[in-house]
Amino acid sequence: VNGHNQIYIERGGRLELTGARFHSDQHLLNIIDRIVSSIGRRIDESSPMVDARLQDGSRVNAIIPPLAIDGPTLSIRRFSVGKLTMDEMVGKGSLTPGIGRFLDAVVKGRLNVVISGGTGSGKTTMLNVMSGFVPGSERIITIEDSAELQLQQPHTVRLETRPPNIEGKGEISQRELVKNSLRMRPDRIILGEIRGSEALDVLQAMNTGHDGSMTTIHANSPRDALTRLESMVSMSGVSIPIGALRGQIASAIDVVLQLERHGDGSRRLVSVQEINGMEGDVITMSELFRFRRRGVDKAGRVLGSYEPTGVVPRFYEELNARGVELDIGLFNGDTFE
Repeated sequence: VNGHNQIYIERGGRLELTGARFHSDQHLLNIIDRIVSSIGRRIDESSPMVDARLQDGSRVNAIIPPLAIDGPTLSIRRFSVGKLTMDEMVGKGSLTPGIGRFLDAVVKGRLNVVISGGTGSGKTTMLNVMSGFVPGSERIITIEDSAELQLQQPHTVRLETRPPNIEGKGEISQRELVKNSLRMRPDRIILGEIRGSEALDVLQAMNTGHDGSMTTIHANSPRDALTRLESMVSMSGVSIPIGALRGQIASAIDVVLQLERHGDGSRRLVSVQEINGMEGDVITMSELFRFRRRGVDKAGRVLGSYEPTGVVPRFYEELNARGVELDIGLFNGDTFE
């Protein structure tokens, strides 16, 4: 909602202008006030921004004048009632059955995964789907700014950050929740999104026995995701030599998944990369699978296909040793589909 006279909705991944209108900016302000007051928050000139979660799990963000120049602005992100499955993602063309089997093995083999992508590229959806592969016997702790994950496992503890009150006090950050979660005997820690200084604590958790942890990060490529991790660790105020920091990143993270939202509204997994280790001061990565884009059809739909690169990951033997069987033909194309 961009002011009282412009309302867009998303259909099929694309935003469309609707004929609906509010009577005036004051009418829209009243609606926003009713929404945020129902969840115990307030919005006024002294606190003109709100980001919160509604009762049904939807995300709501509101920003009003003087910060929003053209009138009150409201953004609501609704999530589907039914949880998306890997088979449904395959049916939508977001990945292939072979990559689906690979991701299943990665989760069951307790590898640490970072899901990278832009806004609206499907990172949280992918995190939800992959979390479905976690065995029900494991204790999972989720940490989010606004709870969006829909885990089905019975042994799940959900934690959510708390913003500061009107006096600017009482804030509980993701970093504090990550530190606290380590005292809660987790088998896995799932962080909704790395945004700041909690990156250091997440890396240390991954390096100290909490295998199988997963998180998301905003980045345009797997390499950019690692660079952003470096910059966010520096926000923690802890001075770490760049070589030591990159060594910690290379040791903590096993797989980086890159998601992308295409111009036709479709969301796809476009690259799967393994982190190999260090060569000097550089983190080395190997691409295992990629989506090769070939153009668009007359309807504007993106054309392309998935292909393996032929690289067998270093953790292949480790997965087999842990009892997680993965067909080696998946990586050379023999059993890719």
